[in-house]
Amino acid sequence: MSLEDIRNERIKKLELLKEKGIDPYPSSASRDFLISEVLKDFTKLSKKKKSSYITGRIMAIREHGGSIFFDINDGSDQMQAYIKKDEIGDDQFSLFKETVDLGDFVELKGSFFVTKKKEKTLKVSHWKMLSKSLRPLPTQWYGLKDTEERFRKRYLDMIFNENVRKTFIKRTEIIKASREFFEKKGYLEVETPILQPIYGGGLARPFKTHHNALDIPLYLRISDELYLKRLIIGGFDKIYEICRDFRNEGIDHFHNPEFTLLEPMTAYKDYNFTMNLIEEFYEFVVKKVNGNKKLKYKNIVLDFKRPWQRISMKKIVLQKTGFNFDNIIDLSDAKFKAKRLGISDEKAEEMMSIGEIMNLIFEEKVQPGLIQPTIIYDYPVEISPLAKRSLKDPRFVERFEQFIWGQEHGNNYSELNDPIDLKTRFIEESKKKKTGSEEAHQTDEDFLEAIEYGMPPVTGGGISIDRLVMLLTGNDNIRDVIMFPTLRPKNNDF
Repeated sequence: MSLEDIRNERIKKLELLKEKGIDPYPSSASRDFLISEVLKDFTKLSKKKKSSYITGRIMAIREHGGSIFFDINDGSDQMQAYIKKDEIGDDQFSLFKETVDLGDFVELKGSFFVTKKKEKTLKVSHWKMLSKSLRPLPTQWYGLKDTEERFRKRYLDMIFNENVRKTFIKRTEIIKASREFFEKKGYLEVETPILQPIYGGGLARPFKTHHNALDIPLYLRISDELYLKRLIIGGFDKIYEICRDFRNEGIDHFHNPEFTLLEPMTAYKDYNFTMNLIEEFYEFVVKKVNGNKKLKYKNIVLDFKRPWQRISMKKIVLQKTGFNFDNIIDLSDAKFKAKRLGISDEKAEEMMSIGEIMNLIFEEKVQPGLIQPTIIYDYPVEISPLAKRSLKDPRFVERFEQFIWGQEHGNNYSELNDPIDLKTRFIEESKKKKTGSEEAHQTDEDFLEAIEYGMPPVTGGGISIDRLVMLLTGNDNIRDVIMFPTLRPKNNDF
């Protein structure tokens, strides 16, 4: 029988319900307990011999003459229910038999008992259709054929894969714990614009749109950073935002065009403060959600207990590759040595500064080995347009990133609050844009004006919520921790 034949058969059952004056899609239902609550307190409930209501989706049906056993799942758990013709009556029994299919939502009234096979069961005295399904569930028809299909039809994925549901429950727990951490420290949660006239706060390609009424171009934000700084200028000292950001870039196991970042910002502190804050945050959230500061990911135990390893980019690149930033003669020398380390000619030639070369070497030759939680600090100024220069070495800035399992989990720094220096950095970024760089930082004149009114010393942080969820749920693909990841349409014929 084809899928269309099955659908037509179910439509006939739908019409039968209507002919009998039954609404197959009522607007409400009676429910006394979640199934998980029933199973937890089953002994007490079964002793009461009192009728109770439960609701859910029918997942399996087993007919035995004048009796029908079936499994019902309400999202919290699953249990068996039982309908017997002699007890429920011919009409109710026949209607159930003639109209109910796998996937239908029903309301059940009855009492709880244990079968001879020790199965906790609801003996149904009355039932009601809540939603008649017209399509068969995939495992009964064709199955979820591939990973793409799972992501595309996440609603079906969640029905049959308990681990998927648990992943997103844990995601909620992680976000809740994140808020708890910052609220306990006196941070104010804020909201900043998603649609921005000038995108900034990061180096990335944006999504562009147009506002018809104002007749202006607008961009989906790549970061909320510049608006958080405006709030600091306005007098807020400790703020954070859990924000959806959008970057018009490639998709892989660690990147989705739409993603979630948590960004705290603290006035009168520098990046050393944020290093401590970041370590404390991960330690708190992992312990809160996982129950332990140690977490087994794949076959490795990750230890989030403070203090983490901290090392400068210059030092670790020298240790791991022999590339000595201080001994580089010029850009040509840096490119030559990068190629000798195995960096491709194409990538090396694209770099416009020695700092960019060192960062490229770090990303390809050092970063994959950073398995345990590690902080890499003091980044080249050429790749950090919004960070404050280091007083120890002006070739670098007070910036750090946290790395876990070989992946970057956030970008943090002492914010540049010198308007003259910032304008110079914006000019340098404009030069990159003119040479074809689509990720160069935009010059935000309004922000330049705002900072000229004075911005106190401030340090900002970044935490990838999606990558943190990956760690705490044991997933290695970011699409597994985003409910509806970005996908190419199935029928890509537009």
